Amino acid sequence: MILKIVDLLFWVYLIMLMIRILGSWIPELMGTRFMLFITFYTDPYLNLFRRFIPPLGMIDFSPIVAFLCLGFIQTLVKAALTALIR
Repeated sequence: MILKIVDLLFWVYLIMLMIRILGSWIPELMGTRFMLFITFYTDPYLNLFRRFIPPLGMIDFSPIVAFLCLGFIQTLVKAALTALIR
């Protein structure tokens, strides 16, 4: 049960990251309350990667690394929880 909740939380955050990235392509959305909420919770995580991976022109590769790291973190958390449960 706890593993399903952890999966759900990571999935929700992944969706929030995707909304943040897609929303950045539509400047009119960035001032909405919904996008401000999404930005508040996703930008600190994305900024960790933007510090080390600068954009190449118009293309920002930092979200790709952020997605990969989030998947890795999810795997580690689930493995740790599985070890604790058994």
